Formats: sequence, structure tokens, C-alpha cells
Amino acid sequence: MTQLRSKLSWKRCTTAGAVLASAASLCAPTASAQSQAAAAGDGPNYVALGDSYASGAGLTGRTDAECDRTSNSYPSVLSKTSAGKNRTFKDVTCSGATTRSIWNYQGSKPPQANALTRNTKLVTLTLGGNDVGFTEVLGTCVRLALTRPSENSPCKAYYTAGGKDVLGERINTMEGRIRGVLTDIRRRSPDAKVIVVGYPSVFPDSGIGCKEVPFAQGDFAFLRDMTKKLNRALERRAKAGDRAVRYADTYTPTIGHDMCAPGDRRMIESLNPSPNTLAAHPNWVGQFVMATAAYAEIVKP
Repeated sequence: MTQLRSKLSWKRCTTAGAVLASAASLCAPTASAQSQAAAAGDGPNYVALGDSYASGAGLTGRTDAECDRTSNSYPSVLSKTSAGKNRTFKDVTCSGATTRSIWNYQGSKPPQANALTRNTKLVTLTLGGNDVGFTEVLGTCVRLALTRPSENSPCKAYYTAGGKDVLGERINTMEGRIRGVLTDIRRRSPDAKVIVVGYPSVFPDSGIGCKEVPFAQGDFAFLRDMTKKLNRALERRAKAGDRAVRYADTYTPTIGHDMCAPGDRRMIESLNPSPNTLAAHPNWVGQFVMATAAYAEIVKP
């Protein structure tokens, strides 16, 4: 089993390293179970918060069925690297989570903030996409592409009808809620380094779509812009706080590896995903690259 894990770790490092050279740093020795237990104190040292992009939804190695949480998520990858050395790990990420999930039950799952203690020294957070209505937006864009085939950007027209910017307003509301989330994290865990991990390049950065994904051609640019606005809001909140809060850019290293990329280069799955993946979500290579981006911020002095 140990040899198998070593081979798998090496395969991940070499494969993802071909995409992102700095990934090699993620393959540093991990802490032993004994040293992790010794560091536990009165609570976990590393707490992972967030939604399906943080839970590794759809991947193999499921550890929680209700939350679609897996051992191939970027927080799980981080917990096994030098960034997780001497840290106990508590993963409370959950598919479908919104900012409300930080303070309220999600199904049978208690508020994610309950995992935070004064002993927590590292927190990663990927959240906000469900506040904006990510799944709803994708479904709407597909439906409108089918029912309004003569229009170039029916989804954009729908969400900006009457001069309103519905998604822009949702992003503004989400940004205020993320401010509250970060304030509460700092209150509960004042000594923690907090890494706000942004969303990857789900849609082609060029704005040019592909036949495999059934959106109207003009809506690819619309959805790309929505993702960028969301990430800019998250980055603003991270940089508005003290130096203990940082932003990890996962968008830039995944450009060209979006849902329209060829299968062997794809880090984000299409709406017709490969086995053991989830539509419009990172595959295991995408999760590894997200871990790399977060790791770079964790180890900065």
C-alpha cells in the first residue's frame, strides 16, 4: 500500500508538473500520523472550508457521500505536503455550500465555522460560486441556447434584461458575505493564515466556444467574464484584510485547460464529463493545480 501511494504521488507530481513547473514543491515529505496527532491541541491545525470546487466533487476516493467530499480534493492534497506538516486536518467542505453554510446547517452537516478553533493555524476557503447561482446559470444558458438558436448571446440577454445586471448584483452581495466570512474566521482563529482560493478557468479565456459544450457562441465570453468578476471580488476581499489573508489565483494556471480543451489537456470537465469526474468541475489534475496555487501562498513568508 505504501509503495502504491508513493507511485501515485510521483505520477501526480510528474503529470501536473508538466503543466505547472512549480508543482514539484507539493511533493515534499509529509508529516507522520504521530506528529499530526501531537499537534492537535484543542482543535485541528488546518481547516478546509468551501464548496464542491474544494471538496473534490465527483472524483474517486469519496470520504463523505452527502457532501461529495473526496481524498483527491486540493485540501486533501495540501494536507499531505509540507504545508500540512505537523498539522491535523479537518475537511468540512461540502458540495452545494454557500456563504450561509459557514454559519448554518447544510442538510445534516453542522456549520462549517464550527470546525475553527483558536488552535487553527491554516484555513483554505473556496466559496461564492453557489451564492451567484453557478449551477442555475449553466442550466439556463443551455436551455436558452436550445430554445433561442438564432440569438448569439441569449443567456447574457436574459441576465441583463431591462438594463439590470443580475449576476453582477449577486456577485456584489456575495462579496459582502465573503467579507463577513473572513471576519469570522479571523475572530475564531486569530493566528491562522487564511488562503482564499479562487475559481479556475472553467470557460475558454479566449471567449471562443466549442461544439461539445451546448452554449450559444456569444455566451462563452459572458460566462468567462462572470467567472473573472467573481474571482476579482474574492481577491478584493482577501487583499482588503491583513497580511494573514491571501488570495490564490487558480484561474491563470488553468487557462487553456478549460471545459473546451482537448481531453488530454483538460483540467475542468465539460458538460459531458469523463468517468469519475463531475461536469464543469476540476478533474484530479485541476485539483492538483489548485493545490499548487494555494501552496505557493501558504509558504510565502
